[in-house]
Amino acid sequence: MGHHVLLIEDEPNIMEAIRFFLSRDGWKVSCHSDGATAMAEIRRVHPDVVVLDVMLPNRSGFDVLRDLRSDNELSPIPVLMLTAKGQAKDRSRAEDLGASDFMTKPFSNAEVRDKLRALVAPS
Repeated sequence: MGHHVLLIEDEPNIMEAIRFFLSRDGWKVSCHSDGATAMAEIRRVHPDVVVLDVMLPNRSGFDVLRDLRSDNELSPIPVLMLTAKGQAKDRSRAEDLGASDFMTKPFSNAEVRDKLRALVAPS
């Protein structure tokens, strides 16, 4: 049984592409697209790793990440942040808030898979 990833992304094409190739790679993939209810979904599915888009409807990925890192039960979950903007300030803000890793769109499927494998690998 593969690891469980929760993909929080509001762009249907990106969500479906990531869901498809990770599922084929043996991952269990749950998808969610609303920033306002993202924390409730993380609590509900308790994934091994979260892929979190910065630009979400109703609440930003940065806000979701801040809440996640302040939740004692959920804070250890690794988070891979995705953003369309490759701006240094987004990357530093994600790091400041506790993102485990960071990727800018567009990205390759292999890049996502490799980063996720690294995040769930036993240290």
